[in-house]
Order: sequence, then C-alpha cells, then structure tokens
Amino acid sequence: MRKLLATPWCWYLLALVVIVIDIVTKVWAVDRFMYGPALQIIPGFLQFTYAENYGAAFSFLADAGGWQRWFFGAVAVIFSAVVIVWIKRLPLAKRWEPTALALILGGALGNLWDRMLLGYVRDFISVYHGSWHFPVFNVADMAISVGAAMLLIELLFFKDNSEEPGKNGAEV
Repeated sequence: MRKLLATPWCWYLLALVVIVIDIVTKVWAVDRFMYGPALQIIPGFLQFTYAENYGAAFSFLADAGGWQRWFFGAVAVIFSAVVIVWIKRLPLAKRWEPTALALILGGALGNLWDRMLLGYVRDFISVYHGSWHFPVFNVADMAISVGAAMLLIELLFFKDNSEEPGKNGAEV
C-alpha cells in the first residue's frame, strides 16, 4: 500500500472510486425514483428524486438544441487530460492538491460518462427550503465541488514552501 501511495496511481484510483460511486448511485436513483415518488430524507430540506440535466452546471445551455452535449463532452475530455498530467507532475509528498484534483477528475469523468452515453446527466439529490430549490445534483457534482473548494483553500491558506527564498536552491 505504501508503494501505491508513492505514485500518482493512488490519485487515479481515488478518481475511479468517485466514478464508480457516482454511476452506482445514479443507477440506483433511476431505478428507485424515475417513475416513483421522491424520498424525503430531511423533510423540508433534503430529498432524493430524479432529474435529467441536458446542460452544464445549473442546467446552463440545457435548451441549446443538442450541440452542448458534444461541447461539454469535449471540454470534459480536455480538462480531464490536463488534470491527469497535473497529478502526474505533482511532487509525491503532496496530498491535499492531488486529492482535490482526483475528486474533480472523478466527478468530471462520472458526468462525462452520462453525457456521452445518454446525452444528459442524471441528478437525484435535491436540497430545498420552502419554495427555494437548489438545482438537483449528484455524487459527481459533490466531488467536483469539494475538490474545487479544496483547491481554493490551498490557494488561499497554504503557501508552497518551494517558492520561499533559500528553498530548493532558489535565492532572491
């Protein structure tokens, strides 16, 4: 296990776990909620339901006529390739950044799977209060959001020691 953690493969494995959990939960949601009632988890706040998103985040461009499927698919493929290379080039000692990137990669590929296979993304988690409803989302969306928040936290609060004067032979 220690040897696996010393390679980028552990981060790719984390991305794969996100993809598998995302697909399994989407299959479950389709089976349970596509033709049935929503399941109240926390009444008045959280429920499982079923929705199809033909656009991107928050149904952006959902009514664009079909071209957005291929556009968002291409963006996801290019972005995923960049993240795969980014993870590979990170120092092996890093943990926070590659974890964040692996979550984003797994989420992007989980939604890409739906988009290419079905032409839309399956969503099933609904958060609401009264008449206010947050857009329905899925496990891939949560992974992307958590990963992006982790990258933002790193950017704002953690300084890369390799940029300090005198570190790694860098003098100012």
